[in-house]
Amino acid sequence: MQLAGKTAIITGAAGDLGKAMARQLAENGAHVVMWDILPRAAASAAIKSVQAHDAAASYAEIDVRDRAAVERALDKLPRVDIVCANAGIVEAQPFLDISADAWQRHLDINLTGCFHVCQAAARKMVAAGGGGRLLLTSSWVAEIPWPEISAYTVSKAGVNMLVKQMARELAPHGILVNAVAPGIVNAGLAGRQLREEPQYAARVAKAIPLGAPGSPEAIAAAMVYLASPQTAYMTGSILTLDGGCSLFQFDG
Repeated sequence: MQLAGKTAIITGAAGDLGKAMARQLAENGAHVVMWDILPRAAASAAIKSVQAHDAAASYAEIDVRDRAAVERALDKLPRVDIVCANAGIVEAQPFLDISADAWQRHLDINLTGCFHVCQAAARKMVAAGGGGRLLLTSSWVAEIPWPEISAYTVSKAGVNMLVKQMARELAPHGILVNAVAPGIVNAGLAGRQLREEPQYAARVAKAIPLGAPGSPEAIAAAMVYLASPQTAYMTGSILTLDGGCSLFQFDG
């Protein structure tokens, strides 16, 4: 129960990754605050899975693009110790086909949403005397291009620099900022493509040296690690869990 007494916010908490993060944070003693855009009824299974470990876990419908809604939700919390800025989208489109709206939607949710949540939470942490963890979900493709997800890769590259900027400026306040960068995870869009698109599954099989996609549970465990006392001297880091994807496995 290394996180006992800590309050943790997880955005995108009804999705595969967010649900696993919220559950494991609760298992480690944190009081969990779940945010997602899904109506409560649609998120009920995720909420119940977390409340099995934190009976007081709460849920709110929050769109991270709405700064006023983020600030109102934070104002209702007596304290915030950990933020997992995890909400995000990925829509597969060839570069030549990306619409301006799709491009902007990725930036608004994946990057500006992290800015809204983290800046508002950091201000609350500083006002309370400092200290805390801001943890973001990046991706291995923040640094390595992958076909047909240009808007997503660019948004995650921005997340990586946001992590470093915040870490540099918030260090005097005792606020640590890090990110986990998953590889290809059997969740969300990638999970659907693995099930439904043989061509994508074949591409993935060649791309992962360890031979299999990651799991939400493995990514969540890394997020818990970043929230834990073991990383008290770690800030501005991107923790990559990609099964070796970024090692560029080639045929032959």
